[in-house]
Amino acid sequence: MRIITWNCNMAFRKKASIIISEKPDIIIVPESESPEKLNFSQNDIIPNDMFWFGDNINKGIGVYSYSDFKISLLKEHNPDFRFVIPLSIRNNDLDFILLAIWSQKPNHSDNYGLQTWNALNFYDDLLQNKKVIISGDLNSSSIWDKPKREANHTNIVNHLNDKNIKSSYHLYFNEEQGKEKQSTLHLHRKINRPYHIDFCFTSTYFTNRLQRVQIGTFEKWMKYSDHKPLIVDFDLSPLKH
Repeated sequence: MRIITWNCNMAFRKKASIIISEKPDIIIVPESESPEKLNFSQNDIIPNDMFWFGDNINKGIGVYSYSDFKISLLKEHNPDFRFVIPLSIRNNDLDFILLAIWSQKPNHSDNYGLQTWNALNFYDDLLQNKKVIISGDLNSSSIWDKPKREANHTNIVNHLNDKNIKSSYHLYFNEEQGKEKQSTLHLHRKINRPYHIDFCFTSTYFTNRLQRVQIGTFEKWMKYSDHKPLIVDFDLSPLKH
């Protein structure tokens, strides 16, 4: 199973073919336009199922299935956490919870992590599920932690670690938060402004099946977005004991 998160920097309909060439099963797309604007020019890039949330038809968050997975909104959804969306992802063989995230800066604060922090606490019961993936653009990094701020990125990561939900990138490459060798964002598309702010956190069921993690190259992706895709593969065949 391949999960991709990619902030497409708007106009997903014009860029879908390039990310679909990476063969995702599920793709989380912050800054995607709404379904009524997704007039794909090619039939082969029309998703098999989709969910979109936003208050601006040009810029919300979309989750798209390019496999037999079906996507549905969970009844626990709280729209107060505008772009932290709890979804059921299901096919005949697997049913898991996906929290799709495009973290926003609150009106009363400059802390992008606050929305994620509050949502994770609100959805605590969902995080007890054995099969959980939390993925998207968190707009946060440990390099921006402030000592007296509860909703620091490091505290978010530690909160998830306590629930055995871990960052697939950091697990795969054995790197520390804030010391990533590969970036997911280049601010203003400048090669000398790299940041790692897109993540795929997974519960033990998926970390035990983690197969490969990749991040797209600057040369390929900057013509489409200021973000590069985070691509995570899982081997869902039965574990050998």
